[in-house]
Amino acid sequence: MIFTRIIPTLLIDGPALVKTLQFKNWKYLGDVINAIRIFNEKKVDEIILLDITATPNSHEPRLKVIQEVAQEAFMPFCYGGGVKTVKQIGEILNIGAEKVAINSAFHENISLIEEASLQFGSQSIVVSIDCMTLPNGEWRVFSHRGQKMHNVTPLQLAQKVQDLGAGEILLSDISRDGMKTGYNMSLIESVAKKIDIPVITCCGAGHSSDFKSAIDAGASSVAAGALFTLIGNLNAPLLTYPQPSEIETLFS
Repeated sequence: MIFTRIIPTLLIDGPALVKTLQFKNWKYLGDVINAIRIFNEKKVDEIILLDITATPNSHEPRLKVIQEVAQEAFMPFCYGGGVKTVKQIGEILNIGAEKVAINSAFHENISLIEEASLQFGSQSIVVSIDCMTLPNGEWRVFSHRGQKMHNVTPLQLAQKVQDLGAGEILLSDISRDGMKTGYNMSLIESVAKKIDIPVITCCGAGHSSDFKSAIDAGASSVAAGALFTLIGNLNAPLLTYPQPSEIETLFS
């Protein structure tokens, strides 16, 4: 049986844990280190840690925060945010991250993926693809937290970065971020079934039953933010994660 990872996505602004709605209007949830400790107790498979203010504010990855996470986390984690150079990737991996996610930077320097995968191995390099549909129904990729559009489809970009050595894709539908309306199955199918590297789908999970639907659509693993950090109609902060028995039932 293939191991399907269920991954909490934690958005941070420095040491602060936050949550966005469609990549905007984020709310403060608490301290990221406290969140890591809670998820340790819940024995999560993996964590995705994304600093959402790094690129917009043009600052480098906050190595101190990443190191503190690495010292606390019992699970492997992937870090993304403000990563622009191979040197930065090496520093992040050296202080304890299992993987590094690259997003905005590769649109300006596509060779970054190839250079990083050659130096650190494809298994360490995740390419984050954020996308939305245009009014005409066509998909386009966006970067810089959804503010900059690129004239390329998610599939075209996924195929390109696969050829350059990326080990995994983190695929996000911006319009579903924080909405808890379910993953976009057509997006998952349009990408995951046409490339060879694993796809983690993100944005939209509203119930644990959405996980199996995403896997059936072609995703290798599933990630969720709001589902694991907010509860109820008022979206009150509360960190949750499925019990092992529930996970076994989901994918049996």
